[in-house]
Amino acid sequence: MGQLEETTQLQLDFGKLAKVAATGAQVVPVAVQNVDTREIILVAYANELALREAIRQRTAIFWSTSRNELWIKGATSGETFDLLEVRVNCEQNSLVYIVRPRRGGICHTKNRQGEPRNCYYRRIDFETGGLVNLDP
Repeated sequence: MGQLEETTQLQLDFGKLAKVAATGAQVVPVAVQNVDTREIILVAYANELALREAIRQRTAIFWSTSRNELWIKGATSGETFDLLEVRVNCEQNSLVYIVRPRRGGICHTKNRQGEPRNCYYRRIDFETGGLVNLDP
C-alpha cells in the first residue's frame, strides 16, 4: 500500500473529475452499497460497457479511469461481489450498485490482521483536520 492509503493527513484529490474529463472517458460515478450493512463501501465509475457487463454477469464491474479498461472487481484480489440491484438517480448521472460481498471486504488495502477493509476506513477528525483510521 502507498502512503496515501495509510496517511493521517487529509489529501483529497479535488482534481479527479477534471482528470477523468480530460481523458474523454464517458462515465458516471457509481456508489457501491453493501446490502447487508447498508454501508457505502466504494465509489467507482461505469461507462456503458461496464454497466452492461455488470448487469449481464451480475457482478461488480466498473470502468477503470486510471487504466482505461474494464475493471472486474475482485478479478485479482478475489474480493468479488454479487450485483443485486442497480439504482439510478433522478438526473440519470450516477448509479448505486447494491451488492453482497462473496467474502471479506472490498478495498485493496488491508488492516493489521491482513483482512481487506471497506474503502471508507478513515474519518476526518473535526478538531485536528487529520484522518483517524477506523480499521487499523
